Amino acid sequence: MTKPWSAEDIPDLSGKHALVTGANSGIGLEAARELARHGARVTLACRSEERGAEAARDIARDAPSADLEVSRLDLADLGSVQRLAQQVSQPIDLLINNAGIMAIPRLTTVDGFEMQLGTNHLGHFALTLRLLPLLVRAMDRGAPRVVTVSSQAHRLGKLSREDLQLERRYHKWLAYGQSKLANLLFMRGLADRLEQRGLSILSVACHPGYAATQLAAVGPAMEGARVMGWLTEVGGAVVAQSAAQGALPTLYAAVAQGVASREYIGPGGPFQMRGAPVKVRPNRAARDAEAADWLWDTSERLTGVSFVEALESQA
Repeated sequence: MTKPWSAEDIPDLSGKHALVTGANSGIGLEAARELARHGARVTLACRSEERGAEAARDIARDAPSADLEVSRLDLADLGSVQRLAQQVSQPIDLLINNAGIMAIPRLTTVDGFEMQLGTNHLGHFALTLRLLPLLVRAMDRGAPRVVTVSSQAHRLGKLSREDLQLERRYHKWLAYGQSKLANLLFMRGLADRLEQRGLSILSVACHPGYAATQLAAVGPAMEGARVMGWLTEVGGAVVAQSAAQGALPTLYAAVAQGVASREYIGPGGPFQMRGAPVKVRPNRAARDAEAADWLWDTSERLTGVSFVEALESQA
């Protein structure tokens, strides 16, 4: 029987540069920790620089020789996305689009987008394209990877083409599902465009299963739903796997051998809730090429960031 893949299987990443969004807690923190432990230079891109610095100190206790940098990134603000992209100068071998929010009351981003779609998808869409020249520059030392963290909740999602911002009808879980479906469609759309240009950059996705992180507690806290918050904590303690275990699909997608563009990595246990990472299959909506193209064109229009222009800025 093949040994389940674990953090012990991460290769030496010396000379590689990884940028991880939302690296101050949960899965992002654990992914950043393992990448740093295995020699990568890691940029922790966090909304709070203070919390990012705390995370860096935490990682440094495990890996005293870790090469870490903290940068501020608010994915709900396209201006912040642009500023971060302008600050990063080193080629990027691994871009981990991890940060996200889940099932919150309807809010809007700085740019007027529905908050879950704006943060989970549009912010990462703009960030990836703005960092594309740095990914291209890293191709001379291997095939860079863009890893987009989705969720099993993508199965709840429907792309609301007539009301993408859910202004007419909003449900927090359906909004979350739409944003996670958008992550998978973005992964596919990026892979298509990279291959059309002959660029050896992989675009893959993953999901953590059910992991004990702070993500699920934010929505109940914002709504003052104490009972639901308590149930979330109990579920995390009793049922969920650890954040470190939940980070393994992300790490597998980022560094394991034999990973190809458009692949989706998740836990191999019952209902993909927990277990060692394996290749899994998203639902049919996430594999819809026409929907991926529609979302890509719409995302370029909304963010004002273009794939073609990003490549031309590299020339």
